Amino acid sequence: MSELPEAPVLSIVIPLYNEEESLRPLWDAIQAVLPELPSTEVVFVDDGSSDTTPEILAELKATGAPIRALMLKRNFGQTPAMAAGFDHARGRIVVTLDGDLQNDPTDIPRLLEEMDKGYDLVCGWRKNRRDTYLTRILPSRIANWLIGRITGVRIHDYGCTLKAFRSEVVRHLNLYADQHRFIPAIAAGHGAQVKEIVVNHHPRRYGTSKYGIGRTFKVMADVVTLRMCTRFASRPAHWFGIMSVPFFVMSVIFGLATFLNLLELIRFGGLDVGYEAQTVFPSIAFLFFYLAVHLIALGFLSELFLRVSDHRMTEIIDAGGV
Repeated sequence: MSELPEAPVLSIVIPLYNEEESLRPLWDAIQAVLPELPSTEVVFVDDGSSDTTPEILAELKATGAPIRALMLKRNFGQTPAMAAGFDHARGRIVVTLDGDLQNDPTDIPRLLEEMDKGYDLVCGWRKNRRDTYLTRILPSRIANWLIGRITGVRIHDYGCTLKAFRSEVVRHLNLYADQHRFIPAIAAGHGAQVKEIVVNHHPRRYGTSKYGIGRTFKVMADVVTLRMCTRFASRPAHWFGIMSVPFFVMSVIFGLATFLNLLELIRFGGLDVGYEAQTVFPSIAFLFFYLAVHLIALGFLSELFLRVSDHRMTEIIDAGGV
C-alpha cells in the first residue's frame, strides 16, 4: 500500500544508495523490532541507486508492509536524501538509520525511552565502532572534537546516523552539503534538549563505504558554515557590526590623511604633496566608509528577516513530551 491509513507515531527514515545486498536483511531486522515500537512507518529514500535497490523496494512495498519509498531522480547525496525523508515523514518522532546494516534497529526502543524523558533529540554514540581506525575512526574523532569546540555542543559521535528527533526539530531545517551530521548543534542552538547514548555498531557486511578520509576535509570546510548557522545566525546585526569595524577604522585613517593633506594645501598655498594623497586617499576613505555602512545595513536586514522567520524554530522549545 502506498500510504498508511493514519499518521503514525514514529517514522524511520533510511537513505539508500546501492544497498541491494543489505536491504532485505535490514528490513528483516526492522520487522523484528516493530512489535516493540508504537505505530510506525518506514520511509526509504533511494538516492538514485544504479543497482537493483529500487526493484527490491518495490517488492517489499508490494507485501503491504508499512513502507513508503521515495525515489530520487539521481544521486544527490546523503543530506538531500535525508532532508527528503524528513519532508515526507508523518510521525511525531523521526528516527534516522543507515541502510548498510552497521546501525542496529534494536537500539530504536532505547532511543524512544530517552525521548520519553523529555529530550528533543537523542543521538547514538558508536563507542565500540567497528570500522578501520586510520581512515574512519581517527578522522571522525578529530572532526567530532573540532565541531564540539566550535559549536559548544559536545557529543562524541556527530557522524552516527542513528538518531531520534521530535518532528519539530527537523521539519523546518534547510539542510545542504553534509549538514545532516550537524543537526544536533543546529537544534541545540535553537533550544533543543540533546541527549547521547551508546548504541551498537556492526562491521559492514556488504559493499564498500561511501565515505573515506577525503570526506574529512569536506566536513572541516562545512564546520565554517556550521559556525555561521549556530552563532552568526542568532545575532546577525552584532556580527555584521563587528565585521564593519575594520572598514570604519580604515575610513577614518584615510579620511584623516585627506583632512591633513587639505590643511597642508591651505597652509602652503597649494603645495603639491603627492597625487595619491590628493586624489586616491579620499576615494579609499569613501570606499571603506561605504563598505562599513553596507555591512551594518545587511545586519539590520538580517535581523528583520530573522524576526519574521524564526518563530518556526521556537516550536522546538515548547515541544513537550511524546
